[in-house]
Amino acid sequence: QVQLVESGGGLVQAGGSLRLSCAASGRSISTYAMGWFRQAPGKEREFVSAVSSIGVNTYTADSVKGRFTVSRDNAKNTVYLQMNSLKPEDTAVYYCAASRRPLRKRPDEYDYWGKGTLVTVSP
Repeated sequence: QVQLVESGGGLVQAGGSLRLSCAASGRSISTYAMGWFRQAPGKEREFVSAVSSIGVNTYTADSVKGRFTVSRDNAKNTVYLQMNSLKPEDTAVYYCAASRRPLRKRPDEYDYWGKGTLVTVSP
């Protein structure tokens, strides 16, 4: 079992930055691809970005490409999402997830989920 806990969310003005962290426990995530998803009120959960198990490959949604960067530190069993140039439409609960499969963007391809952290971007 892998337990995931997100942190770093909060309220920020448009144009600002936040760095989300996802701390894993229970077992090493070094063999898992890790993904970030988000869900805004009344909307479906959407893929944001993912990083391969050793951090070499990443995959990022077009909506955040050039603004968000995913990374990981397997020694710390932690994954990060650096979010720059935030927009009001980025407001959502952000979730971290772990997958036994290589880079994936569908939620049903992930095996473990955190409970999320709220990001609110004001105009």
